[in-house]
Amino acid sequence: MNKHQLESRLKEYGQEHLVQFWDELSMEQQQELFNDINEINFEKVMSNFNKVKSEMGTAQQQIDSMIEPVSSEAKDSLTSSKHIDSYELQGLKAIAQNEVAVLLLASGQGTRLGVSYPKGMYSVGLLSNKSLYQIQAERLLKIKKLADQKFPTEAARSNQKNIPWYIMASEQTQKFFESKKYFGLEKENVTFFEQYQLPCLTNEGKIILDQKHKISKAPDGNGGLYRALYQRGILKDMKNKGVKYVHVYCVDNILVKMADPVFIGFCLSQNADCAAKVVKKVQPEEKVGVICKVNNKYQVVEYSEISEQTRNLRDTSGELMYNAGNICNHFMTVDFLSDIYEREKQLPYHVAEKKIAFVANNGERTLPKSNNGIKLEKFVFDVFPFSERFAIWEVPREQEFSPLKNSDEAKKDCPSTCRADLYAQHFEWLRNAGVQFEQKEQNDKVMFEISPLVSYNGEGLREYLIGKTLKTPLNIELDHMDNIKFNDMENSERDEIIIGA
Repeated sequence: MNKHQLESRLKEYGQEHLVQFWDELSMEQQQELFNDINEINFEKVMSNFNKVKSEMGTAQQQIDSMIEPVSSEAKDSLTSSKHIDSYELQGLKAIAQNEVAVLLLASGQGTRLGVSYPKGMYSVGLLSNKSLYQIQAERLLKIKKLADQKFPTEAARSNQKNIPWYIMASEQTQKFFESKKYFGLEKENVTFFEQYQLPCLTNEGKIILDQKHKISKAPDGNGGLYRALYQRGILKDMKNKGVKYVHVYCVDNILVKMADPVFIGFCLSQNADCAAKVVKKVQPEEKVGVICKVNNKYQVVEYSEISEQTRNLRDTSGELMYNAGNICNHFMTVDFLSDIYEREKQLPYHVAEKKIAFVANNGERTLPKSNNGIKLEKFVFDVFPFSERFAIWEVPREQEFSPLKNSDEAKKDCPSTCRADLYAQHFEWLRNAGVQFEQKEQNDKVMFEISPLVSYNGEGLREYLIGKTLKTPLNIELDHMDNIKFNDMENSERDEIIIGA
């Protein structure tokens, strides 16, 4: 740990400032900084920086001349397909045969929500007060139960109780699951792994010191998934468990259908190696990436990459020509993921400009008020062009997409909108099941919550609820005997249990 040797090595890349406080550090701190420095491939970091730097501050290349809408052969829709039942059966059978796994791209801390813990641990304030993680875990439990009931012979052969769940998240998330006893899932079927990190940089390419003895680092984006899958042994584990198909999604969508059998079945019917769920973009000004073809390959094109004229193009039916809005909800085969590792190195880095704490020359740690540095990231959808058989499944936004991005002050993509969207969905399930209501409910006022353990997608309710009269606010759960329990949130004396549900 000779300071002069470190300086000599760092000087080659213009990073000698990293040891400017070396003499002030304790032996332990010197060792920590040495380890940080030793982990960095400076040649690769600087090469990536120089490549993205040449593009920073310049206008996005307009690719209008190279893009075309998605082909109808590769696309189908939940609202118009004539094959929903067939797709669902294919998906349920694959789940029963233990060929399906789910992979969660957990986001970072819930800073914009005003909390310092991972977003998946957050409760949006439902009647049950369940976190996003609990809601998703219970959906996994339910869909596996439905699949096994539909295909008992296949389920008996696979002899696995749960759908394997792979979670790319921090140690804090793992401890949270442990404290909640994995929400009823078997521990061996919940696998945690961490993505890799890259050093944060100034706009001049200098690596930032977070503390005198510690380099500032950030996750390498959700596109870092592919490297982590291979190097953390996750792909090997999937293959050992017999997994063939993986549902990949982001944590913050409260309506996400875990291991959606209809989506999986559609992908299998298309023999797709990679696929995406999308919602229809209806306003050209909506700043969402859309899936289209560029040079005959599928990819996500960002809002800023398409001219206003192209964004406003409409087809003969009056709909936007480029309307396949990306919601980070994907299907990939294990074979595709296995093949992607070497090609992943071709993926470009994207620049995220951020406010990054740093140690000033006087040794003081400073929190900037404006963006002062960059983080290099890869995106999970950057692999779409490598697909040989890509498919697109369109779903109604109100049924399957309600993201949690902001605090309630934003009044959009926030806890209150997530609650309202889930309550509205469950109200529709009850109405479709033949339920009567004590008073005329307004969709923006209803507060009906149905546990995923009771129903995954509205199924199974009519048998127990038809003709029943309910009143909001009401939480419908399963008790410890697997009986349906109605929790009247205004009057606990009105709680009711339906035996044998």
